[in-house]
Order: sequence, then structure tokens, then C-alpha cells
Amino acid sequence: MMKILIAGIWMAASLLVSGYATAQYIASQKRVDVNGEATFVGLDYETVKPVNVPILFEGALQGYVVAKLVFTADAEVLRRLPVPPHPFLVDEAFRVLYSDSRLDFRNLERYDLDAFTEDLKQKTNARLGSSVIRDVLVEELNYFDQEDIVSN
Repeated sequence: MMKILIAGIWMAASLLVSGYATAQYIASQKRVDVNGEATFVGLDYETVKPVNVPILFEGALQGYVVAKLVFTADAEVLRRLPVPPHPFLVDEAFRVLYSDSRLDFRNLERYDLDAFTEDLKQKTNARLGSSVIRDVLVEELNYFDQEDIVSN
């Protein structure tokens, strides 16, 4: 009976020690992908409030663009910031969409989302004074015509 009790304690202790050692080893490893670049470990995905932008043409309201955005940022950097980056990203998205002359909803063409998100990332990081935002993702980008809004 005593041998079984000692064997049980020995197994439990060895299991705890090996589990702890494995967890410490995994936590100490730098996460890299196949190309040697750092992976998205420790990043937070933050959703911002939808951006509603009026589209004006020749002094008349044509409709609204509604953009839902998500950004990625290092969790540690976000915790250390004195102010959250969300309002800055919303403001930059509004400014870019409002002032972009390529947005002509009477003559629709493809919009360069890569350039749009890269521009938002760079401008927001410049306003924050550091490289906080790693990537900006477009969850939705919708246009609502003024006639459709009035009829509903």
C-alpha cells in the first residue's frame, strides 16, 4: 500500500514539474514564421465604431459611406498608451473618405483598399507619435444613396 502511495506522489510531482518546464520553454520562445518574420502573437484586434461619411457633390448631399474598421496593435503598447488610438483612427478614416476625390458614386469604380488602409495606418501612427497600429482591416464598406435613405 505504501509503495502505491509513493508512486502516485512521484507521478504527480513529475507531471507538475514537466508541465511547468514545458510552459516556461514555450513562453520563452520568440514566435517566428517560416520566413523568419515575427508572427501575430501578443496582438489585439480592436474594433472601432462605424465611420459615417457624407458624400457631397456640387453642393448637394449624394449619400453616405459607412465603414467598419478593425485594427491590430501590440497588447503591451495599447496598455501603456495614455489615450486609446480608436478616435484617431476614426478621425483619419473620416478625413480620408471625405476628402478623396476618387470616390465618385455616380460613376463607380474599384476603390484601392490596400492604399486606403495603409494610408490610415501611417497617418494614425504619425498622429500618435509612435508605431502603435500594425494593420488596419476593413470589416465593411457600404454606400447608402440619399434617395434610398429618404424613401425609407
